[in-house]
Amino acid sequence: MLIIAAVALIVFLRLESWPARTAQQSTAELERLGKDLRAAFIDIAHLQPRTTINNRVYMEQTTPVTELVVLSRRIEVEHELLHTWVGSSKRVKLHGTFLVKAGFDLQQNLSIDIRPDEIIVRLPRARILGVEQDHVDVLAFENGLWNRISGEDLQSELSILPQLAREKAAESGLPAEAEHALQRQLHERIHPPQPLHLIFTNGKKRE
Repeated sequence: MLIIAAVALIVFLRLESWPARTAQQSTAELERLGKDLRAAFIDIAHLQPRTTINNRVYMEQTTPVTELVVLSRRIEVEHELLHTWVGSSKRVKLHGTFLVKAGFDLQQNLSIDIRPDEIIVRLPRARILGVEQDHVDVLAFENGLWNRISGEDLQSELSILPQLAREKAAESGLPAEAEHALQRQLHERIHPPQPLHLIFTNGKKRE
């Protein structure tokens, strides 16, 4: 009888403390995911995002850098100036190669909300962050008899090329590829048991 009573008491105490133990284990697991996500963002972006666990602030955001470059791509563009004045024509044709970088503006809100059934990461939409000139080739440089190519003509044509590269990269879907690349990197680094959702917003910069 004593043995049966002791066993019954142990079972009762275990059942009574089960919700608390389960909650502690669940919270510990969520906190571990929070640390893994924090480490992933520090490794990828060199920043600590604002993290909440079950609606409780776990870590505040720090932003030592302002931009996160995820993808870079070489883009080639051409532009031509053809101008005729009083029967005299001048022509300039340039070919440029640029390194276009896509990623995220980290001056905007970035937050992580960890819940038992899902993880939500909110961050601004990816965009073109920079365009760096690799080299420019002059394909045509033809002066007219009295319609000459000026320095301003050449400077104007050179200034158009980076904008063309930026537009071409955006039209090719480079920002969207950067968003997919970031999501893939996070999945590969933390392997979360619950679904990981990245929500991209067009929020304004913080004051």
